[in-house]
Amino acid sequence: MLSGLLIIVGLVILIAGAKALVNGASSLAAKLHVSPLVIGLTIVSFGTSAPELTVNVISALQGSPDLALGNIIGSNIANVLLVLGVCAVVGAINVERDALRNEIPLALFGSILLLFMAQAFFIGIGNPLSITRFDGVLLLIIMAGFIYHVFMISRQNKVEQAFETIKSKVRRRNEPHEKVYSAWISSLLVIAGLTGLAIGGRMLVTGATDIARVAGLSEALIGLTIIAIGTSLPELATSLVAAFKKQSGIAIGNIVGSNIFNIFFVLGTTSVIAPLAVSSALLFDIIVAIVATTLLLYFAIMGGKHKLLRYEGVILLIVYASYITITILRG
Repeated sequence: MLSGLLIIVGLVILIAGAKALVNGASSLAAKLHVSPLVIGLTIVSFGTSAPELTVNVISALQGSPDLALGNIIGSNIANVLLVLGVCAVVGAINVERDALRNEIPLALFGSILLLFMAQAFFIGIGNPLSITRFDGVLLLIIMAGFIYHVFMISRQNKVEQAFETIKSKVRRRNEPHEKVYSAWISSLLVIAGLTGLAIGGRMLVTGATDIARVAGLSEALIGLTIIAIGTSLPELATSLVAAFKKQSGIAIGNIVGSNIFNIFFVLGTTSVIAPLAVSSALLFDIIVAIVATTLLLYFAIMGGKHKLLRYEGVILLIVYASYITITILRG
């Protein structure tokens, strides 16, 4: 009971902390006249993946690599199969051409690269079934290259066409209107947000590991299910609102952008702090993440329609329900 309460309260504090951090930092950036592009690339992107980052860092430092990896892999699977599945059922989702050319392929590449890294296929550095510091540095370099590419495109006045994900996140954070606080209040919100992330993340990880230990469940199972879905709640909420408002670009951009950030930044940062051993069971989940993103790409380009239809959303939900069932059965 106490461990379950820790997980629930930890999730609430974690999400509230991320929101306070984004609101305070966005307000501070606005007062400093920082461009929306920079806000989207730094503050908003960090804020949407802050729960995953916090959980991962704490898990890695506490020696729970399965929890850390399960959180990232499970969140990415839930984002595509569960969140986009629900949104597509609510209403058909248009998929921007640039998302098909850039973001979705990059998210797919990230999952494939993770599978190669976990098995030391990539240039043979590191032990089999591990994500090393070298791997983490490489992931961060790719993330930096992605950000640099965005800045270069922005200089050519092509941001509107090339990276709808970032602009969608900025618009989402600024709706229905953007609040600009004083510098003191903005700073306090940032401090409160960071504190909430630290406290909420610690409570969440502690509760999850205690439940896994008492119930005889693996940390990977807890990370892939309870924590993964919990840390995906912000994406689910914002994407559902976007779907109801017929703002499909926001729904797709929010999910695919978060998946990119989770693998290249969150996992990259985590493995640099503490190399992560990968259990052989998690290889199956990485493959599921690859299949989920491939399925999204296929549905979007099938027949040249550039849409995710309701029946395709139902298929995504069925695949997710099947995956969760298999995950629970294997323990």
